[in-house]
Amino acid sequence: MSNVSAFLQTVRKRKTVSTIAILATLAVGILIGTVVSRGVRASQAQSKFSDAQQIELPSPVTLSTTFSKIAKEVAPSVVNINTESTVRPMSRQRQTPPGGGQGPGGQGQDPFGDFFERFFQFGPFGQETPEFRQRSLGSGVIVDKNGYILTNGHVVSRASKIKVKLLDDPKLYDAKVVGIDEDTDMAVIKIEADHPLPAVKIGNSDGLSVGDWVLAVGSPFGLEETLTAGIVSAKGRDLGSQFQRFIQTDAAINPGNSGGPLVNMAGEVVGINTAIATGTGSYAGVGFALPSNVAADVYNQLIKSGKVTRGSIGVTFQPEQSSVLLRSFGADHGVVITGIQPGGPAEKAGLQRGDVILSVDGKVIKDGDDLVSQVASKPVGQSVALKYMRDRQEREAKVAIADRSKVFADLLGSQEEQGIGPSEGTEAKFGITIQNLTPDIANRLGLKGTQGVVVTGVDQDSFADEIGVQRGDVVLEINREPVQDVDDVVTIQKKLKEKSDVVFLIQRNQGGQTITLYLAGILP
Repeated sequence: MSNVSAFLQTVRKRKTVSTIAILATLAVGILIGTVVSRGVRASQAQSKFSDAQQIELPSPVTLSTTFSKIAKEVAPSVVNINTESTVRPMSRQRQTPPGGGQGPGGQGQDPFGDFFERFFQFGPFGQETPEFRQRSLGSGVIVDKNGYILTNGHVVSRASKIKVKLLDDPKLYDAKVVGIDEDTDMAVIKIEADHPLPAVKIGNSDGLSVGDWVLAVGSPFGLEETLTAGIVSAKGRDLGSQFQRFIQTDAAINPGNSGGPLVNMAGEVVGINTAIATGTGSYAGVGFALPSNVAADVYNQLIKSGKVTRGSIGVTFQPEQSSVLLRSFGADHGVVITGIQPGGPAEKAGLQRGDVILSVDGKVIKDGDDLVSQVASKPVGQSVALKYMRDRQEREAKVAIADRSKVFADLLGSQEEQGIGPSEGTEAKFGITIQNLTPDIANRLGLKGTQGVVVTGVDQDSFADEIGVQRGDVVLEINREPVQDVDDVVTIQKKLKEKSDVVFLIQRNQGGQTITLYLAGILP
């Protein structure tokens, strides 16, 4: 039995060794096969794509390096401005639509009542609430090492306290207002520091082109040291003020950015961020900055005298100079004078309403912006050579520049609202209803004299509506023919044919100011 047992054990050992040997052989075979297979596939791939080149990564250089350098250079000059003002809410009376009745909310309720109460802290209608302290944030930029800072006028104009925060400085500096220019919404403030402050470089905004990269720096929503990038979207954008022609940019500008700099790729300030166009109150891709050339001129005058003096020759004109209007006076460019200020430089030089200003000191005048730019920047007392057209003949005159605030002192004062009665009177073919101008109506309109006819109604989509005639306008002339009463209008319109050029001279009360306008078009 012992021999049999020993034999069986020997057989088992041999089987085990054989099995291990077989498995080892199989493993080696599989491994060799895999390597050979991969080598074959790689060889096939190399053979099939032998012209492919390996991808090599470049050195880590990025565009943001330029932005970073500018940010480090400009950021120390940008400040955060905190203001505090005292607000005394005025009592508000519930309004109803003309003729009585209920408002949109029914039962005479004001649908905006809750909005004003929550955000402007008005009490119930007809009641006054106690005055309260209002805080706001803005930005500014240091332009002089002695602590002079450029910002927006609306940031500091109503502030009773102004605090300025510098970069990496925990101290809050008290600031005082050096001067504010309402026409451009620019202001200069000053802080006192015991060391020279980092002043930014001011660039020439005339060198900007649409498409140029720019950076906006400031404290939107109180978040200091915020940098946003974009391009110049447009230049010379008109938002309603003749002294503000903005740089438009899509660099993100939000509440709190006001007064901060717009910077070019040379690290120079080319604009002061001022406004945004938005339906939400926040960034919508359209921001506006006042050009540095305008800001610098305002700054220089404010630090010199505390106010800005602008030149004027004492004429008024309308923004639009249509080809029809210019053609009626025999000109292909220029600005048609709609009014002459009594005692002003233009009147003294012999200019008249209806003259077309063609050039100032040899510079061609294309529109009202050109005229304002040329005249407003001239020193008071300096004379300019004016070329103008009258009765289709070119003439020249020397006109002395005067202080605009003094020339138009009467027009820059009263802001009372005026009105006229319900629409009634004679219908004219231009799409207007008119009646003779009486002393009572002239008084209610805030106008002097009783010449002309008053427009009491304008038909929608009519000729008059298309050229801009408004209810309350007084028609003084039609095609250079004087209008004394309604009969004159009837007589003149009988002479007109289809496709005739028609030019109205009208007088209008606009914001308490009496202005005259030429409105022109082609009769349907």
